[in-house]
Amino acid sequence: MPQLFGNKRLIFLLVSIVILVMLIGFSLRSREELTWPEQFVKDTVGFVQLLFGKPAEEIAGFFENVSDLRRTYKENELLKARLEEYAALETEVEALRQENERLRALLDKKESLRDFVSIQATVIGRNPDRWRETIIINKGEQHGVKKDMAVITPAGLVGKVQHASQFTSTVQLLSALDQNNRISAYIQGKENVFGLIEGYDEKRRELLLGEIPIDAKVEKRQKVLTSGLGGVFPKGLPIGEVTEVKPDQYGLTKVVYVKPFANLYDIDDVMIVKRTIDAALQEKEEAK
Repeated sequence: MPQLFGNKRLIFLLVSIVILVMLIGFSLRSREELTWPEQFVKDTVGFVQLLFGKPAEEIAGFFENVSDLRRTYKENELLKARLEEYAALETEVEALRQENERLRALLDKKESLRDFVSIQATVIGRNPDRWRETIIINKGEQHGVKKDMAVITPAGLVGKVQHASQFTSTVQLLSALDQNNRISAYIQGKENVFGLIEGYDEKRRELLLGEIPIDAKVEKRQKVLTSGLGGVFPKGLPIGEVTEVKPDQYGLTKVVYVKPFANLYDIDDVMIVKRTIDAALQEKEEAK
């Protein structure tokens, strides 16, 4: 009996192996149609993939987009920082270029000043409440600056020294509303016309040249320069050009509007000038 049961087990095992091999062969055989269990399993797997695959892709894409946004944000911050550095550098370069041009112009101007000596200075202060009246420069009596000396930029005359301390000076601008702020000047032409700078039109930002004879021939765009007849300023310092000519309120003389060559509202570097003859006389007095 035990041997019979042992043979049955062996026969059952062999039959099972044969059936398994047949099933494997059957499943590996190319078929045009699937069995219904296979179709059910395949459709179920496809439905599950459709149900969970798309949301999974969107979630993965969302986190990928978030990562891209973070990366883009960091790149933008870096680019902004570099752009700010570039803007600051560009501003600094422009300031250096302008300063270089001013200094070159001052050098050229200094080489052409034959009738007077000059002292280069820099503006170090300007009162906002008196913006059109005075500026403070970094040169004073220790540098040879004296009261009433003319002050110019490469463009032209801007004013005169109002008072000088040991190391700084206050300059009264041409635009100052001061009745005593008069400068002897002339209109350059075939026949020079002499007059006095005796005022400033704040609205027009132009100087008023008065004491012009009524019969004098004055035209627009003629140049106005210092005459040197005031006893202080050298002759020939450029002041501006004529923009309009009209009779005064009494009709006895003419008033000439003069647009300054120099920008009186934006001054950085200046030169204080003194007539050469005055400098020579001062040296003689000091020698005595």
